[in-house]
Amino acid sequence: MKAVTVPRFGGPEVLRVAEVPTPAAGPGEVRVRVRAAGVQPVDLAVREGWSPPGTRLEPPVVPGNEFAGVVDQLGAGSFGWEVGDEVLGFRLLDGHAEFVTVDGAHLVAKPAAMPWEQAGALSASGQTAHTALTELKVGRGDTVLVHGASGGVGTAAVQLARAWGATVIGTASARNHDYLRELGAVPVAYGEGLVERVRAVAPHGVDAAFDAAGRGALEASVELVADRDRIGTVTDHATAARLGLRQLRTQRSAARLTELVELWEAGGLRVEIAAAFPLERAADAHRMVGTGHVRGKVVLTP
Repeated sequence: MKAVTVPRFGGPEVLRVAEVPTPAAGPGEVRVRVRAAGVQPVDLAVREGWSPPGTRLEPPVVPGNEFAGVVDQLGAGSFGWEVGDEVLGFRLLDGHAEFVTVDGAHLVAKPAAMPWEQAGALSASGQTAHTALTELKVGRGDTVLVHGASGGVGTAAVQLARAWGATVIGTASARNHDYLRELGAVPVAYGEGLVERVRAVAPHGVDAAFDAAGRGALEASVELVADRDRIGTVTDHATAARLGLRQLRTQRSAARLTELVELWEAGGLRVEIAAAFPLERAADAHRMVGTGHVRGKVVLTP
């Protein structure tokens, strides 16, 4: 099969589409023919040499931790799925390929009406946002500040917080303010003067802050949120450690992903696709994500 490989760590130029052995589904696993796979900032970090906690990666590596496709092989002892089922799911690596094997418990059914690109881009950002808002105890009546609200994680966080009954203020560049309004957020520009702009639109205060952007977001958040236990980040762990704030990491599960899919089916979750690239243009996908200014998600379509 074809797969996006990292033969040596470095910039986007190191990526190669190579022929690699097609995996076979092991015990309890299913094999999925991938139709779309999201490209995450963590994929760029893997390409540069970062190893997920508890692992030590050595090239060659196939990145990719979220995908959607069609079940085409069942391993011994797997249950709950049949060949031909349309699914979306997650695993640590190996998603940027024509086929991927995965624990059957890490898949959920894809709604027939969900486009492949959206299905392939839902799991990682959606579950990161869901985990973060849960950890920050976001709920009805809260006013929540989401930094980087127009990105993949931010887009999901805005909509989840709204679905859970919160008022959302979202930071983004001016070109994305209308987009945030469509999602139900009150937009503010990031950068110098952010604290004053947020106070102007939230005169009764901010209850929680979620940073999916970095760029000084945490320093601003501590001026706006009284309870530091309700400030967290998925991007700026060094500053969080220095300021005594929450360092948030995804806790993925099929149950969490199912909740996201159900919200999509109910019309409460929009999955914005900025661009879709074939595997052969994986480097372009990485460059686009690396700008830090993507509205929504970038996907690969084997």
